Amino acid sequence: MAEINNSSLSSELRVPEHIAIIMDGNGRWAKRSGQPRIAGHKEGMNNVKRIATAASHMGVKVLSLYAFSTENWSRPSKEVSFLMRLPVDFFGTFMPDLIKENIKVLVTGFTDHLPEKTKKVVFKAMDDTKDNTGMILNFAFNYGGRAEIVNAAKNLAKEAVNGSISPDDIDDKLFADQLLTSPLGSLADPDLLIRTSGEERISNFLLWQLAYTEMVFDKTYWPDFTKDNLIEDIKLFNDRDRRFGAI
Repeated sequence: MAEINNSSLSSELRVPEHIAIIMDGNGRWAKRSGQPRIAGHKEGMNNVKRIATAASHMGVKVLSLYAFSTENWSRPSKEVSFLMRLPVDFFGTFMPDLIKENIKVLVTGFTDHLPEKTKKVVFKAMDDTKDNTGMILNFAFNYGGRAEIVNAAKNLAKEAVNGSISPDDIDDKLFADQLLTSPLGSLADPDLLIRTSGEERISNFLLWQLAYTEMVFDKTYWPDFTKDNLIEDIKLFNDRDRRFGAI
């Protein structure tokens, strides 16, 4: 793991290679200030750039952000339409900064089900940054952990039926290769999961990949989450003893 030496830190910290964040609290942040929920989502989008840049400078290799779940389609249509426009606004505004920071964009989710305009912009973002060699900014968009696992099981079942594999061939690696996070290779499993807003659940996010992930539930609403919050959560991660089932 990389180490950071920040003037606000008393000592060097080990930086998780893969940090995943459930960006929660946008709606409550807006309500607190008397604004509509979409104002919170907009400010949350602006914060993605700030936190992604900070994480990149710290040496994080993958930053996975839970942007839209397969269950979020049940929200009011006006809010869903706004959330579908956010990638268009985000990449339209911040792409020069992502290129400058050498950040590579990845979108993990069931992208075939996205509106055409949204789909077009996310694929363009991935294509425009495919040669970047810095941090991977991985957006989980139209993503659901259970659907991902079911999809992987179906794919392996089809291969077994057509004789490409035997059921006995299926192990952790073969299964993980069928997951939506397989492009991340050895970095697919987060070292640290942060959920903002104080809620303490994982909400169908990376169910397979979080098997041995350290979790921090930060009370800060996502639009207010800063680099200092990130550092404090990494400090908590450093206090954990990760044994992966061993002694």
